[in-house]
Amino acid sequence: MRYLFVHQNFPGQFLHFVRHLLAQGHEIVFISEANNNHIPGVRRAIYRVPRLPSMETHPHLREFEYGLLRAEAVATAARTLKGLGYEPDIIVGHHGWGELLNLCDVFPGCPILGYFEFFYHADQNDVGFDPEFPPSAELAAAVRVKNSINLQALCLTNGYGQSPTKFQRETYPEWAREKISLLREGVNLDLCSPEPQAKRRNLVVNGVRITPKDALVTYVARDLEPYRGFHVVMRALPRILAERKDAQIILVGGDRVSYGTLPPGGGSWREFMLRELEGKLDLNRVHFVGKVEYDDFRALLRRSDTHLYLTYPFVASWSLREAMATGCPVIGSDTAPVREFITHDVTGRLVPFLDSDAIAEATLQLLDDRRSARRLGQEARRYAEAELCLNDYLDRYDELVERIMKTK
Repeated sequence: MRYLFVHQNFPGQFLHFVRHLLAQGHEIVFISEANNNHIPGVRRAIYRVPRLPSMETHPHLREFEYGLLRAEAVATAARTLKGLGYEPDIIVGHHGWGELLNLCDVFPGCPILGYFEFFYHADQNDVGFDPEFPPSAELAAAVRVKNSINLQALCLTNGYGQSPTKFQRETYPEWAREKISLLREGVNLDLCSPEPQAKRRNLVVNGVRITPKDALVTYVARDLEPYRGFHVVMRALPRILAERKDAQIILVGGDRVSYGTLPPGGGSWREFMLRELEGKLDLNRVHFVGKVEYDDFRALLRRSDTHLYLTYPFVASWSLREAMATGCPVIGSDTAPVREFITHDVTGRLVPFLDSDAIAEATLQLLDDRRSARRLGQEARRYAEAELCLNDYLDRYDELVERIMKTK
């Protein structure tokens, strides 16, 4: 079969599926913006957005305008491919940036399987969740318009959808869910696997040395920001450090903002929270290691005595899946996307997102009760083996494509 993939950041969510298809002998063409990533056997077609949205465009509409500009640029690249004789059997891509919107005009009748990540609501989920950051009077209107690409995508001719979790699928209107399949994503259980001996060796990550005598608490996010509970975790650290003199805290993540807004006055949330907690933290035991290589990330999870994962009611991070597969004792926020993975006191512990003291208490309990920590880690691994296996995910992907092709 001829697969046409589209994602502005090649290969996006599709790395494992693309490799899987190549191994089966399928033909892969991938339309994306330029980057240095490379997968042997994949033909790439590069598109360029001709301009940024106009500053004269209404602020709420600039994201939509950018999506339309991307849609036009991708369609131009697709017409070039078509002019060279290329006709895909199916198109697979992510709907978040508008790239797929015009492909039904270029390849009429070709099924489009789009990744539906999140449908925004002005009165639930992430909006208004954290009372520390109350929504502005204008936010509701902005959020409604933010779904413009989502709504256009849901109306595509020959359009089909997938979402990776039940929570994400159910953010979409009930009338839309029938065309969105639940396709739970998997992780490589061989790469992300427990290693009991890791706690008996020294570990060095980005210059930070952890010894077997240290109690290691880890936290991971793409960027250190409130959407992922960074501010709440930071406020839990003084008590953890005071009551466990052997505790070392490693926080992985960048200083930008992936979701939400910058802190008051600008700068990074890391800087903001360090100012708030000045004099309350032993900074010799709190380590900001930035973004790390994947092997270092896995080594941290394998060595971790307690892993903290918090998120607003929003998209769950890959790091949660990988931590569970690695057998980490996870303390997670009691929010809908996390509850889909963690059953309290079975595959992890759940704590109120906004309660720093509860996070500190749960962390100290697991550091003190190693038997419970081992049990939770083992059950997390069993859950991953049953629900998060990469090979099972790829088989389900094949089955979804097969069902779609039968309706063509």
